[in-house]
Amino acid sequence: MKKNKIKSYSNVSDFTKIRYLMTRRDKIILLFLLLATFAISIIETIAISVIMPFITFASNPNMIFENKASAFLYNFFNAGNTTNFIVGFGFVMIVFYIFRAVANVAYSYALNRFAFRKYHFFAYRLFCKTTELSYLEFTNKNADIIRRNITTEATHASHFIQQILLMAAEIITIMLMYSLLLIISWKMTIVLTIILGINVLLITKTISKTVRKQGAIQAELGEQFLKIISKTLGNFKIIKLKGGQQNVLEAFNQASLKKVNTDIVTQTLVPLPKFILETVGFCILTAAVVYILLKYNDASAVIPIISMYALALYRILPSLNKILASYNMSRYHKKGLDIVYEDLIYHTEYEDNNPIDFKEKIEIKDITFEYLENKPIIKNFNLEIKKGDKIAFIGKSGAGKSTLIDLIIGIYKPKSGEIRIDGTLLDNSNLRSWRKKIGYIPQSVFLFDGSVAENIVLNDKPDKAKIIEVCKKAKIWDFLEKNQGIDTIVGDGGIKLSGGQKQRIAIARALYNDPEILVLDEATSALDNDTESQIMDEIYDVSQDKTLLIIAHRLSTIERCPIKIEVK
Repeated sequence: MKKNKIKSYSNVSDFTKIRYLMTRRDKIILLFLLLATFAISIIETIAISVIMPFITFASNPNMIFENKASAFLYNFFNAGNTTNFIVGFGFVMIVFYIFRAVANVAYSYALNRFAFRKYHFFAYRLFCKTTELSYLEFTNKNADIIRRNITTEATHASHFIQQILLMAAEIITIMLMYSLLLIISWKMTIVLTIILGINVLLITKTISKTVRKQGAIQAELGEQFLKIISKTLGNFKIIKLKGGQQNVLEAFNQASLKKVNTDIVTQTLVPLPKFILETVGFCILTAAVVYILLKYNDASAVIPIISMYALALYRILPSLNKILASYNMSRYHKKGLDIVYEDLIYHTEYEDNNPIDFKEKIEIKDITFEYLENKPIIKNFNLEIKKGDKIAFIGKSGAGKSTLIDLIIGIYKPKSGEIRIDGTLLDNSNLRSWRKKIGYIPQSVFLFDGSVAENIVLNDKPDKAKIIEVCKKAKIWDFLEKNQGIDTIVGDGGIKLSGGQKQRIAIARALYNDPEILVLDEATSALDNDTESQIMDEIYDVSQDKTLLIIAHRLSTIERCPIKIEVK
């Protein structure tokens, strides 16, 4: 049996993780999104650059003839006069800005659709990965962590990718704008770059670091939060009896407050770079105008340049703010990406559904099984079970009875030895097919808050006639007829039913797919003698043509089993 080694993925880059989590289709979509990003950035650059000439021509129409490009367009379209040219220019600008708005909305939709579809993909793959775990691996995992990863961390991972895409879009826009400013005045642009660059560096070293730390705290608190809820709901009766509600409420209050405080800190810090950069950028422009006025007493010569810088900064600063905000939020969501990556890269063995027949016997040959290294629970065990046998497994608690049954039905896999069904080796190629032949009735029956029918079929296709038939076989139909039939609601954990009624629903569930082997794992140990006797009569009755494997402590439970095996 292969075992997963615990690895550290802290040295794997974020982009390597993203590349691993992307399908081939995702990568093609990403390529188109990057092309669209470039196109949108060009549109944004044009939207800024056409404002200054339009204002210049409107305030001084003679400038139309002094500029080669505008003079060429004037003559090409035969404008007739400057007013017609400026009106036409304005009309084209209006159409262009409408197109710009539509293009930005379409681009935003495509970007968000891709990012949020990734949440669906991550959540689905995490859920698939959970179902692919072996039962032994599943028992070593925390159910609250599994729930958190599927519902919360998958969201964080998709948000991380969304923030990276938003950053890429804004970086391209800034690069084009920056090129425009370098053409206008490279000296002033360099000075502005150095000042804003220092501010950005300080922000990423302080604010971004804090935001990332808050993201890690949020993931830890999310696990703690779910644990408190599960612990309370799972032990509701005990808590009520002990009168310990106050302790539970205090624990919930503390966890909830800490969780909320991380959100408060994060949401306060994320927009802070915006205020810093806008203040610095426009203070520099204002100072430049004041300096020119004081030195030359005339700013008319540089007003067009200053205006262009003001317009460019009006577009660059929000982009820079978005980059920093996206960077900070990506740091906040990074823990989710790490968790999703580590869960999805975890190796699970593939189990197939190749057909396997059971017409004669099950052969168990020299099987050994252990939970801990070099501490076998079962060692060199041999057994032959013929089809139709009724076998009881007895022995002290902890002797390995349930483990042995779990090996026979394919829940666990032996460390050594083999199990053969009619001579065919039971392995990963036919495990799923074999398990379908098993009807399992556990000691502790889990019923969710739904109807009897939903609890019987679980995820199988419901067949009303078949559900009623198995309810009659399990001797619970008389009770259901007095209520809402198979639509009777059982309550969370089957709280509305008695122990015997829950056990009968478990029998109906086990019989629904007409199994060839029926397994009872201490299924009646929690019932009183009379109820147990009735249920065992029903089980023996419905298993006449089936192989029956029973684990029990009471002799009355197994008195009708001709074969009794003591497990030591």
